Amino acid sequence: MKDWNVKSKKVLIRVDYNVPMDENGVITDDTRIAKSIPTLQSLSSKGARIILMSHLGRPLKALLPDGSIDKTKFSLAPAAKKLSELLDQKVEFATDCGGEDSISKIEKLQDGQILLLENTRFYKQEEKADPVWAESLSKLGDFYIHDAFGTAHREHATTATIARFFDKEHKAFGDLMKAELENAEKVLNNPTKPFTAILGGAKVSDKIELISHLMDVCDHILIGGGMAYTFFAAQGYDIGKSLCEEDKKDLALSLIAQAKEKGVKLVLPLDSIAASTFSNEANTELTHDVSVPDGYMGLDIGTRTIKVFKEFILSSKTIIWNGPMGVFEMEKFSHGTEAIARAVAEATYKGCFTLVGGGDSVAAISKFELQDDVSFVSTGGGAMLELLEGKELPGVEAIRS
Repeated sequence: MKDWNVKSKKVLIRVDYNVPMDENGVITDDTRIAKSIPTLQSLSSKGARIILMSHLGRPLKALLPDGSIDKTKFSLAPAAKKLSELLDQKVEFATDCGGEDSISKIEKLQDGQILLLENTRFYKQEEKADPVWAESLSKLGDFYIHDAFGTAHREHATTATIARFFDKEHKAFGDLMKAELENAEKVLNNPTKPFTAILGGAKVSDKIELISHLMDVCDHILIGGGMAYTFFAAQGYDIGKSLCEEDKKDLALSLIAQAKEKGVKLVLPLDSIAASTFSNEANTELTHDVSVPDGYMGLDIGTRTIKVFKEFILSSKTIIWNGPMGVFEMEKFSHGTEAIARAVAEATYKGCFTLVGGGDSVAAISKFELQDDVSFVSTGGGAMLELLEGKELPGVEAIRS
């Protein structure tokens, strides 16, 4: 991308502006928009005429009662407004994606100007990876850039199919995508040891492939969150009303055995903050060990667990963190996740390379205002997970091929 002569050329960029908005259409977290800015400024300063494409939500899964798309709730118009504010320059907006309004506004673009097209998912061709639609969109630009890491694991028209209509000299990764791939490859291909993975979240089933793949590269895997209780139940411990995937207990035992066989320390919590109900107003108690009393559910890791996990974290040279340690959205059950976030930040300060990926982990690190205190925060949830599982991402393959 940096070697291209883009003056007066049309550059199509797939960005990820799938950002959260409140009921009034006000963007509540503009991180993904802000992270696209270096690529845009680089190209704009060289005189490129920039055309942005993005999705927002799942509009075809949330149709209005008459079967039509809710074009107010799912419009990218607020993203165009926010981008204008962040860049301090006017960003044009087209009311369609590749239609008459898009073509009309592209024809009027001047060097350095930016146009955002309407939500790609207003069109069923997007998720179907329709090659005819993808080819028609490709003709809107002279170059194509993929800078939407959060969508790279999807074979959609604007994330992968479209790239195949550009030769290698006319397609590339943007700055954000390049950083995402380089940082993920740094921990997977050449990690400095000891290498620790911190995995949380609700279900073992969501992390099976990740745990299995990381066992080939990690020294320690720390397990927290709701999925820990499936491991406990599998080993015969009482877990009260805690979350448990009954059909995954054999799998949990096999993962424990697999770790032992490979010489990887699979570290489970030693205690929990147990609650009478799934509520911030619940009665709580710190358990003495891994067992949870009848009528209670484990919603956070306890003090002994925090102490042990911190020891592993602070002795590490490479860390991946994916998934919270408890229900951090509720104040009563946020302390474990916050303690781990602060330990990861401390490890970073001491020279450890730390990669935080996955929606909830990113939300947690942001909640505790530590996003600038770790080495890299990934913008991709599912994409980062699949990359760490060793899978080829369609959006990456389409650029490299």
